[in-house]
Amino acid sequence: MNISKKCAATAILFICCLTSMAQQALFGGNEIVSPEINQDGTVTFRLFAPNASQVQVTGDFLPNVKVDSPFGEIEQPQIIDLQKVDGVWTYTTPTALSPELYSYKFKVDGLDYLDPSNVYMCRDIASYTNIFIVSNKKDDTGYLYSVNDVPHGNVSKVWYESPTLNMNRRMTVYTPAGYEKGGKYPTLYLLHGAGGDEEAWVSLGRAAQIFDNLIAEGKIEPMVVVMTNGNTNSEAAPGEWSKGMYKPSFMGHMNPAPAASMEDSFMDVVNYVESNYNVYTDKQHRAISGLSMGGGHSFSISKQYPELFDYVGLFSAAVSLKNNFRLEETANPQVDADPVVAQQLKTLFDGNPKLYWIAIGNTDFLYPANETYRNYLDSKGYKYEYVETDGGHIWRNWRLYLTDFTQKLFK
Repeated sequence: MNISKKCAATAILFICCLTSMAQQALFGGNEIVSPEINQDGTVTFRLFAPNASQVQVTGDFLPNVKVDSPFGEIEQPQIIDLQKVDGVWTYTTPTALSPELYSYKFKVDGLDYLDPSNVYMCRDIASYTNIFIVSNKKDDTGYLYSVNDVPHGNVSKVWYESPTLNMNRRMTVYTPAGYEKGGKYPTLYLLHGAGGDEEAWVSLGRAAQIFDNLIAEGKIEPMVVVMTNGNTNSEAAPGEWSKGMYKPSFMGHMNPAPAASMEDSFMDVVNYVESNYNVYTDKQHRAISGLSMGGGHSFSISKQYPELFDYVGLFSAAVSLKNNFRLEETANPQVDADPVVAQQLKTLFDGNPKLYWIAIGNTDFLYPANETYRNYLDSKGYKYEYVETDGGHIWRNWRLYLTDFTQKLFK
């Protein structure tokens, strides 16, 4: 066989191998099942890694341990070793997992590793984790976070002009099933935390599923939900704007300095929404809430524009006296030391909002700031509702807070 024939034969063999691999991927050649939810409620994780020396798993289904961080002592999930049999590493939880959405990832010889048997994952800032849902019956937490056979709303990525920031920006807007048929709807402005963007509540927070399911069950009013990007020098989520495919980082949006704060530019969002959507334009039909940094934004926006909202929700809020949020200033705000803020809050509460709702986990690193703020509200006789849960600064809490808060709106 001459050289050209040998090359042709090699090329054909290579193409056949690629085709075989593609067909294997298409038709389920990977027989590893992971995670597997067993009949007794335990969950088994598996990874085929015959050459690995150590495989571990970590995720929010595991107990927490305390670690040091730039924000003080925080909690994070344990890391558990898997056991190897015939090249497959396995771990089964010792007890059944309660209904919930869980995230996890493997560590292979110390390096983070996504589960190749699980195509479902979420991005949190610059990292991905796999996810799975445990649900035992209708109406449990896992069911609420699942896509069920109910009428579905639409989720749109919407560009709007922000004159205050001198740029076009993107937000995510949920419109409930039946919106296209006409009529007016109340509006919830739902804000994300530090490091997040306009995709966070839909991806990590399961917001669309929560709204679809609660609306279908008649537990909440159909509403338009506006999920903004709180990083005011960014047009949109990473990779979705002209800055290109940069690597995201926690609080990376702080540089360069934005043209204006989220609070000062917020009316650009409201003006766009109320000019382009079938929504009511009065205080009784507007709500604002957010988690962490977004909770701080909700705190500041609601006092800066006290005539806008009858419903305010602070989820693990980074309460700050400064309109322009700075993480290092969240601890122990002394509101009376700032007469402008004190007057803003007085005006807000003199307007008798229908609901001012504060929720936080009892091990959250922002608990002291929230406690100090609640003490201030108590000293003034300002009415609010308070919910305290177990756990820390985690999405599991924030999804619960969203579920509870929305059932109190627009009644």
